[in-house]
Amino acid sequence: MSVVSQVILRADDDLRYPSTGELKSIQSFLQTGEQRIRIVSILAESEKKIVDRASKQLWKLHPEYIAPGGNASGQKQRAQCIRDYGWYLRLVTYGVLAGDKGPIEQIGLIGVRDMYNSLGVPVAGMADSIAALKEAALSFLTQDDAAAAAPYFDYIIQEMS
Repeated sequence: MSVVSQVILRADDDLRYPSTGELKSIQSFLQTGEQRIRIVSILAESEKKIVDRASKQLWKLHPEYIAPGGNASGQKQRAQCIRDYGWYLRLVTYGVLAGDKGPIEQIGLIGVRDMYNSLGVPVAGMADSIAALKEAALSFLTQDDAAAAAPYFDYIIQEMS
């Protein structure tokens, strides 16, 4: 939920107008809108390159995943891993666009550990894969934009750890 929606709902719950502090938080949110849109655009346009870099980095870190018998040893399994990379990158863009980690949690993290455990996917490896995705994605951004986007990756990594 966006900052604007949160402020409106809180004020309405309390039957009041938004406070000066709440209005300032909306102003700050709006002032960073251009940056958030730029970050999302760059990440979306660079998805294939980001996913390729991140997967290569993960295979170097965990070659056992693509070795015979590993979780990503077959073409189908590897394709599913790469699909998940794109999905997590998209989740990050939702968070960046909203200026809030809520969409990441609501859309993508509820029950994720249970799902990966039931599929036999090492959750620690998923945290490593998101770290690789973060490194690859941030390399496409300026230092300021990378600093703004990094916490969304870190949130997913933390939830996977």
